[in-house]
Amino acid sequence: MASGNSKARPLSPHLQVWRWHATMLSSILHRTSGIINYIGAIALTIWVVLLASGAEEKVAIFTSGALSGLTTLGLIVLTWSVTYHWLNGLRHLAWDAGKGFDPKGSNTRSVIIIALSFVPPAIIWFFALTGGAS
Repeated sequence: MASGNSKARPLSPHLQVWRWHATMLSSILHRTSGIINYIGAIALTIWVVLLASGAEEKVAIFTSGALSGLTTLGLIVLTWSVTYHWLNGLRHLAWDAGKGFDPKGSNTRSVIIIALSFVPPAIIWFFALTGGAS
């Protein structure tokens, strides 16, 4: 802060200064989905190692009984996370090429990406949970 200034102001913007908009939410979701993807990759790796080591009874704990609903929910969230991160990553590639920086268009694309990120997981999990189109 500048010395001698009677009104103390923050040096950088913070949540009290900014109003929420779609691009801000998109940035937060991109970081969050990246973290979820890392956690999901670790969990899926552990699952594959357990299956490869012949520990089917340990895997069955998570795929049947009390934890099966939680496991399914985790896989649904992971599916959404991968979808969102991929779609938003495409936008980041456009940004790397110097395209799509206009504020209004960027907000619109953020809303579209957030909305579209729910479509593939909904289709995938509809068929997974209902057993297909029978």
